[in-house]
Amino acid sequence: MLEYWQIVMEGQPESPRLLRQVRDIMRLHHYSIHTERSYVDWIKRYVEFHKMTCREDLADGERKIEAFLTDLAVRGKVAASTQNQAMNALVFLYKKVLAKPLDEVIDAVRADRKVNVPVVLTREEVSRIIAVMEGVPQLIVKLLYGSGLRVLDAVRVRVKDVDFAMKQVTVRSGKGEKDRFTTLPASLIPLLQNQLQRVKAYHEQDLAAGHGAVYLPYALERKYPCKCQSSLFTQGRLDARVARHGDSLSARSGSVNSED
Repeated sequence: MLEYWQIVMEGQPESPRLLRQVRDIMRLHHYSIHTERSYVDWIKRYVEFHKMTCREDLADGERKIEAFLTDLAVRGKVAASTQNQAMNALVFLYKKVLAKPLDEVIDAVRADRKVNVPVVLTREEVSRIIAVMEGVPQLIVKLLYGSGLRVLDAVRVRVKDVDFAMKQVTVRSGKGEKDRFTTLPASLIPLLQNQLQRVKAYHEQDLAAGHGAVYLPYALERKYPCKCQSSLFTQGRLDARVARHGDSLSARSGSVNSED
């Protein structure tokens, strides 16, 4: 039996597998790795829900999408945001990948939208949380709180993007693929400088052992083949473990993954 994530168009073996095509188009348009994973997962669930085995089964998209979204709301009892995410993934599939616009109305049962009150910590509560932390985790949390960085922004920061003189951090390819500047608290400068000295030693050890290269986005690695080993371009160097051979930053997400 053909697995639902390996759909190919029968009679046209030259056609790429569906999910490979989805990933290729998303990467062409620079979607984030998280959006890519989410969309691929929803497309898998959609295909499995309708027990599709070939691309012809994707026809009549409006009715099939409507049935899938209704099932999510009625049986799955998902949140409205989750249902919207599934909808966006399937619209992307039909419009961008299959080039089949959805012209008819999709009248699915909508999940209830709840208004949640955010939980905001006071400055005293934040201070107490930071006080019980130590080492690199404490430094990263201070950077998140003091500079207003997202978690991925922090683990993707490169050495060259920290400007001690201007007391600012440059966030590259943040949310929406946008660059931005944010402030660097003066109290963090000596802590960051000390940490960067420590991990620079790890980086030099890695280079001596034939490792230590980092991911460069798009075609920069081909354009500047030596920059991937420059200490200025090292990524995620707030954590010394990232510099070791046993761990590496995911090329698209910036998360720490152990090598297989």
